[in-house]
Amino acid sequence: MPRISIVVPVYNAENFLTRSVGSIQRQSLADIEIILVDDGSQDGSLALMKKLAGSDPRIHLFHKENGGASTARNLGVRQASGELIGFVDADDYIEPDMYETMLQAYDEGIGQTGTFLVQTGREEVDEAANQLPFDLPVPKERKLVSPEPFIESLLLYTGDASFCTKLTPRKLLLCYPFPEGVMGEDFLLHMQILPKIAGVLLLPKLGYHVVHRSGSVTRRADAKQFSRSYIDIVKHADYVEQTIVPEFPALRKQACRFGLYERLDYLLHVPIPDMNAENSFYRDVCRYLRAHFGQMLCSPYLTAKNKLYLTILTAAPKFVRQVHWILRAPQS
Repeated sequence: MPRISIVVPVYNAENFLTRSVGSIQRQSLADIEIILVDDGSQDGSLALMKKLAGSDPRIHLFHKENGGASTARNLGVRQASGELIGFVDADDYIEPDMYETMLQAYDEGIGQTGTFLVQTGREEVDEAANQLPFDLPVPKERKLVSPEPFIESLLLYTGDASFCTKLTPRKLLLCYPFPEGVMGEDFLLHMQILPKIAGVLLLPKLGYHVVHRSGSVTRRADAKQFSRSYIDIVKHADYVEQTIVPEFPALRKQACRFGLYERLDYLLHVPIPDMNAENSFYRDVCRYLRAHFGQMLCSPYLTAKNKLYLTILTAAPKFVRQVHWILRAPQS
């Protein structure tokens, strides 16, 4: 059986599937398994997937009711036969030699360390493949990063929290499936897996292209839309402080910074009418800021601008948002 199974969760991606799946079919590592999981698409995605599967015996197609990307990924992992799992989002595409390069690196690392992930570099592009600004440069050399510094990089947003750029042992994903019913699931799964493994092998290779398309679940066209991701990532920050910090106490300040920063993001986006005493989550956010005000002022990981916003939002969050909304309102 192929050693690598590539899982593609699909929801209403008819216009991108041909490019995305085509980039997988054209891999220089031909002996692969491609698992397409339709997550209840309402456009022509399922018909297109049936056509693709009919023309390539490496493609296996599964259909399920809509339940989110995590449910589709978990189904794909369970159905996979490969020792290693890769993920490609249905609107993204990959370089022709990505999986061959990652598999070679994985094989070279076996015996030198315990269980580990392999990570390729990525870039972000728009729908026309124009490169977008991105702050995660491709490493200049191959290196194995142990769990603690990799977790730190995720907390400080200098690391890659996507599983699409990773090659992951299937046995890990069977023990630790993707969290379902939440957003930011890749970050949370990293926090669950990293303490159990030897680390992540970074490759000096650009292999993955993230396509930003308007209207997708995590890449919204309207910045004014309030996504529950602002709530879920705060909960993930709490998980880090409650579960990760006791195991890696040297990350306490970084974890506090992460918690403060994500609460700042929440307060800058939550609808003003929801900033009230009946909203228990909002109250908890404000309580956290007051309790950690001293750590915020002393944090070496927050910018002066972050601290300014956090200070005024801690003092009068709703008033500050109302003033901010008035100042940004179009002038008649």
